[in-house]
Amino acid sequence: MAETNGSIADGVWPTMVTPFADNGEIDYGGLEHLIEWYIGQGVNGLFAVCQSSEMFYLSLEERVRLAAFVVERSRGRVPVIASGHVSDRAEDQIEEIKRIAATGIEAFVLVSNRLAAADQPEELWKERAEAILRQVPDVSFGIYECPYPYKRLLSPELLRWCADTGRFLFLKDTCCDASQIAAKLDAVRGSRLKLFNANAATLLESLALGASGFSGVMANFHADLYVSMLALREREPERAARLQNFLGLASAIERQYYPVNAKFHLQLEGVPIGLNSRTAKPEGLTVAMREEIRQLRATAQWVRETV
Repeated sequence: MAETNGSIADGVWPTMVTPFADNGEIDYGGLEHLIEWYIGQGVNGLFAVCQSSEMFYLSLEERVRLAAFVVERSRGRVPVIASGHVSDRAEDQIEEIKRIAATGIEAFVLVSNRLAAADQPEELWKERAEAILRQVPDVSFGIYECPYPYKRLLSPELLRWCADTGRFLFLKDTCCDASQIAAKLDAVRGSRLKLFNANAATLLESLALGASGFSGVMANFHADLYVSMLALREREPERAARLQNFLGLASAIERQYYPVNAKFHLQLEGVPIGLNSRTAKPEGLTVAMREEIRQLRATAQWVRETV
């Protein structure tokens, strides 16, 4: 486990996609180029082995190797966190936590829906989280409110409990609701637990409330614009607001055909990866969808030059 000096860096943490070769295996050559692209965009950290990485369709060996590769190739230039928390059985979860944490990541990100079923109470969630904390005492954690297979949002009360353990450093929040974000931020204020918004439309408002940054799908398209907005929000708030208007609207592309559309955009950016995916067929990205992505990229460039 890497040293975290007690906190996770503020800023932009892309949810990394996984390039796949034509034979279905992970394309590590393409992944190396992708890591360089993210870092070149000025991001503050990388969130590896997440849903965008298609982690539910990766074996444990692949999840471990993927996390280790990202840590190694990042070479300390940016910190790395990772999930890979996909198992149902408690003993399998402990194994994946131990093995992925050992790759040198800053924190292992628990998936909130893995600790209790949709109809089970937060008290049970807490009991299972306590068991994990006892069995892996040297690991720092994050939490990801992953929408698959169902979205489990943490209440402010449960989030405060997580903060009080001193073991949780990161929350990828997916509620997409500024009022809920405000309540969560109030609950963890003064702790080491930081909230990162996954929703572009509410990002600027959440930053004003005290959120620490962005960790979402759209950092696979124009991460540099998120970096710019975070830098501008205090010294040039009007420019930040204009950027927010673009980023919120542009995020509608998430609903198009992800992650294939992100891989197509990355190709346009010059990243040498294919469109292969374990969750979606490349041919599902229609001619019209491709044209929409080209137009999105051109508009993003116009925004860089004018906003």
